[in-house]
Amino acid sequence: MTTSPPRPAARLRGLKPDWLGDPRVWRTEVLAGLVVGLALIPEAISFSVIVGVDPAIGLFASFTMAVTISVVGGRRAMISAATGAVALVMAPLYREHGFGHLVAAVILAGVLQIVLGALGVARLVRFVPRSVMVGFVNALAILVFMAQVPEMRHVPWAVYPLIVGGLALMVLFPRITKVVPAPLVSIVVLTAVTVAAAIAVPTVGDKGELPSSLPTPGLPDVPITLDTLTTIAPYALAMALVGLMESLMTAKLVDDITDTPSNKTRESIGQGIANIVTGFFGGMGGCAMIGQTMINVRVSGARTRLSTFLAGVFLMVLCVVFGPVVSDIPMAALVAVMVMVSFATFDWHSIAPETLRRMPAGEIAVMVLTVVVVVATHNLAIGVVAGTVTAMVIFTRRVARLADITAVVDPDGTQVVYRVTGELFFASCDDLVGRFQYATDPDQVVIDLADTHIWDASSVAALDAIETKYAQRGKTVEIVGLNRPSARIHETLSGELTGGN
Repeated sequence: MTTSPPRPAARLRGLKPDWLGDPRVWRTEVLAGLVVGLALIPEAISFSVIVGVDPAIGLFASFTMAVTISVVGGRRAMISAATGAVALVMAPLYREHGFGHLVAAVILAGVLQIVLGALGVARLVRFVPRSVMVGFVNALAILVFMAQVPEMRHVPWAVYPLIVGGLALMVLFPRITKVVPAPLVSIVVLTAVTVAAAIAVPTVGDKGELPSSLPTPGLPDVPITLDTLTTIAPYALAMALVGLMESLMTAKLVDDITDTPSNKTRESIGQGIANIVTGFFGGMGGCAMIGQTMINVRVSGARTRLSTFLAGVFLMVLCVVFGPVVSDIPMAALVAVMVMVSFATFDWHSIAPETLRRMPAGEIAVMVLTVVVVVATHNLAIGVVAGTVTAMVIFTRRVARLADITAVVDPDGTQVVYRVTGELFFASCDDLVGRFQYATDPDQVVIDLADTHIWDASSVAALDAIETKYAQRGKTVEIVGLNRPSARIHETLSGELTGGN
């Protein structure tokens, strides 16, 4: 009996996500996208100010980044938009060379991200230790909170009760119902109160004029010359690396929160595509936004690409169609949301006294160093690199100390057996040569490496040096117990790394 192939309609149904038919998921994703879209507006305007461009440039970038990455990205529910890290990289280029070079650099950065993604740079994320990841998360929470401090200084006194009221709403409202995200309720209530009571407090409109039309595509107004390329290349490379670092780390964080995997290579290439699209639409570029992603995933409970797509769509709709209404939203409402995000993001368990007592000192040092570097530089990428390098150094020293040597002399005194344990590599083999008794050992020396592994050329060079020292005294050395990989590297390099036997 033969079975007929599935009909096209059946195949299409198999490609549809399961959540398409679930109204509860739709409600969560739509409302989450609305909350994130509202929160993106002042952030995008602030980043535009950092670069020195018109607020519309940052808003357009956030729109195109979010919409594009929702389709081509590798991590569902993660928000990409204009970011402070990218703004800090691009600000000097704009000041010195103008807007055309800025847009060209964004496009080139996207191309570089695609190349790096195709080369597998995303796989490097697995080398980031947990202590660095915890420091990264805690530093993020601190930076999110610090970014709200300027909005709480030199402001009318009414701002403070509004922030407290917003926080109270976000804490208490979920006890009543979780159908509507508490941050959205807080924004709506505080806006209604300030407008109805005519309370004079800073609003979103005070940050800058919102755009009244959609962005249009175009080419950067720069000469296509080698001089232009050499001018924008350093900034494009810096933006590509910083953007990928933040995006991949954010993707890893969302993986842990949602207990679902992501495609880091696709995310890397997707970031590049999104930046190319953003550049052609005249945006300032961007990458994953950790704070907004936490609003979307942790606070609002979003889990699909729909929320990311709608965040970008709502951002433009709110600016173009409901600009006057959005302009009346008090900054205190958005500050309250971001403060709640910072407290929810911080890993409080990592600094609990009981945790600190049990954690190895090296792990604590790496976590603290990551936090300090990130907060000091306001650059998450630099902090992650510094923390990872430090963790590698600590790990190397720890493993090097595990290498040990014990000597057993035969009863007849004609042979000594040195048993080596641990791992042999550049850090552990430094002291290896000095652990042998060349002058007093018998004429027959056996070095048993059954309980160790040779990892690099430094270990082979150390063994060659030991053989040379014994040979100078007329003694013979036999190396035994090598496993197959160790024997291969020893056979290949022995005698080629020292001055000869």
